[in-house]
Amino acid sequence: MDANQLSTSNPFGMDEGCTNCPNLCEQRTQIVHGYGDVAADFLFVGERPSSQADTMGVPFLTATPSGDSDHDSGLFRILQRLGLCARESDPDSPELTNVYLTNLTRCRDPERPPTDDEIETCEPYLNAEIRMINPEIIVPVGARALKEIATEYTTKRASDLDIERHHATTIRGRGFELVPMLEVDRQSEEQTQQWLEHFVELMASDYRQTKGRQER
Repeated sequence: MDANQLSTSNPFGMDEGCTNCPNLCEQRTQIVHGYGDVAADFLFVGERPSSQADTMGVPFLTATPSGDSDHDSGLFRILQRLGLCARESDPDSPELTNVYLTNLTRCRDPERPPTDDEIETCEPYLNAEIRMINPEIIVPVGARALKEIATEYTTKRASDLDIERHHATTIRGRGFELVPMLEVDRQSEEQTQQWLEHFVELMASDYRQTKGRQER
């Protein structure tokens, strides 16, 4: 944590009572803002909160068969293998280092994905997080996140983007790089390993040279 932030949960104090998307507001349990290290080099962006995230308020959380939170599977398992998530931390409030998690939308409808208008309405939140965190690498998780982020922050057109083809590759963005990832539950073991190997190689390189930024 830095910048006098007191919590990893909604550290920037964004609006907890937003009602800009009435149809989503009626369905959500709570608003799921970004979570993690506000000094992070790595920012992961999904499409919408998972069902467990809607319950607990932490993006990308999954649930065990008993309904409890589980960060030993899904994205958190990948973060553990990268050394970005402490294995011994509370599954409901995982301890993250150098990584921040967020979504295109803050609220979840259990029956459908968000509409384009709902994503556009939430876009200022995401843009604010990107601006304040100033990450080196953004990981769009899934096709929708890849499309929205790449068309906004790179020269790629939507028709040029394919999550299967761009999984575990690097796309040069304006001020940072994108490393797209398939949704974790859609990845084969081979695809997970491929992404991990690519990301570890980036972590071992001087990725900060992409912006030549100063030390924080």
